[in-house]
Amino acid sequence: MKNNIKVERAIHNITQAKLAEMISVSRQTVNAMELNKYVPSTVLALKISKIFNKSVNEIFFLDKGD
Repeated sequence: MKNNIKVERAIHNITQAKLAEMISVSRQTVNAMELNKYVPSTVLALKISKIFNKSVNEIFFLDKGD
């Protein structure tokens, strides 16, 4: 699964640390999600989508191999 969290953070001028604080995870978790090394839980994906005012499908999407 891939995502565009980094793009959304840039649009909203939010650092990894600030996003991590907003969704109650570590900055390293946000970094791992952006690098597609960590797939978030449904609750975490919903929190992120709410912050960016986008649907989950607009932020997270399946890769060709998924």
